[in-house]
Amino acid sequence: MFAATRNLPNSYIFRAIRKHWMTRGVLALIISLMFVFNSGCTSVGDYVRNGFKVGPNYQKPAAPVASEWIDSKSNVATKDLSDWWTEFKDPKLSSLIAEAYQQNLDLRSAGTRILAARAQRNIAAGNLFPQTQQAFGDHNRNQVSANAANPLPDRFFNDTAAGVNLSWELDFWGRFRRGVEAADADLDASIENYDDALVLLISEVASTYVQIRVAQQRLRYADESIGIQTTLANQAEGRLKGGIGRQIDVAQMRSNLTDTLALKEQLEVGLRLANNQLCVLLGTPVRNLLPELGEGDIPAAPPEAGVGMPADLLRRRPDLRRAERQVAAQSARIGIATANLYPRISIVGTLGYEAANFSDLFASQSFIGTIGPSLRWDVLNYGRLVNGIRVQDALFQTAAIDYQQAILRAGREVEDGVVLFLRSQSRTIQLTESAKEAKIAANEAVVLSKDVKFDLNTAFVTSNFMVSQQDKLALSRGDIAL
Repeated sequence: MFAATRNLPNSYIFRAIRKHWMTRGVLALIISLMFVFNSGCTSVGDYVRNGFKVGPNYQKPAAPVASEWIDSKSNVATKDLSDWWTEFKDPKLSSLIAEAYQQNLDLRSAGTRILAARAQRNIAAGNLFPQTQQAFGDHNRNQVSANAANPLPDRFFNDTAAGVNLSWELDFWGRFRRGVEAADADLDASIENYDDALVLLISEVASTYVQIRVAQQRLRYADESIGIQTTLANQAEGRLKGGIGRQIDVAQMRSNLTDTLALKEQLEVGLRLANNQLCVLLGTPVRNLLPELGEGDIPAAPPEAGVGMPADLLRRRPDLRRAERQVAAQSARIGIATANLYPRISIVGTLGYEAANFSDLFASQSFIGTIGPSLRWDVLNYGRLVNGIRVQDALFQTAAIDYQQAILRAGREVEDGVVLFLRSQSRTIQLTESAKEAKIAANEAVVLSKDVKFDLNTAFVTSNFMVSQQDKLALSRGDIAL
């Protein structure tokens, strides 16, 4: 892309040199070249190698990535799963992601920003051609003073003019081409921003869906525990009414039951909040999605995590690609600021017709025209201009450091996800066994509670423990999927 735009304006430059600088522009050309070749900001070799552009050519910053993951010998696959959600084999989840892709408003907003960046890029490319192309037309009725120093014989006269003004600043130092480079990189960054928004959207839809399924499973466990605790509370009250029970047993059982009922209320609130969040992600007004989703199990993840190699992060993560494109855009802005040190060389002209009477306006003798080179140079502003370069260079260094920090942060996020994924699997196996045994103990406590000799405090402990372990198990299963 850049090769085509790099060569285009130079042909215009050299034609302009041949036409206009053989006479009046020779001095301006000599001064300009002396300034370029003797300036501390660039050299003849750099200027030529850069395609007749001042400022640095962009090079991608070094990427601080590890050679392998810490748990690369565990259940970590190096496959690329761009459609990772299909690994859950959950049709509801896949349909929600497809719906969100079509309707999410944040994603549409990111798409419109691409359109704006594309238009800005086209504006920057348009500066390679004559920047001023204005047609004009005027008609004036004039009266001059009779007491002027040199009064005209006719104090009243008309003046009619029509024509075009043209001004073309030649891209001798690459200021406009650097602007195209920056705009191209900004456009790329906006595209990566869209991809990043899409990645986050899919992640949020899947995470919210998992939270809904986890909440549903926790509610099922809570209902099961409420049934057991209700039975035990009734047993304790029956003993107390029969004169063989203790108030402490009744209080413990009732406390246990009401605590689980409060947990159920909390879970139902969380389920509603997740439902509302999912509606926003789908780009629809908030409604009850639960009848559409129905009851379902927590999505089961495959035993292996597909994370690829550490270096794959630079290719797969759009947030890193966006950060790198922002570095490239800022590098081009250094060249734009550097070009401000040098004279602006333009070709300006006016072509048209002028006459006192409108009927004579387009006669051959009414033709007017002027064309020639123009030079503008901010010769006493070098402190301001040099500091402008320093500002852009500092912003470039900041963007490069931010890019490298983003890579480090991305590596940490993957490592965190991998260790949570692997350890959650081991933890879930242990919690599954613990919850199973806790349920056996709680069921046995219900049976034994019918015997008045059985200590209800044991039933209180076992039922309370079952609630805790089942809740932990549901959360742990959700952690694997998340």
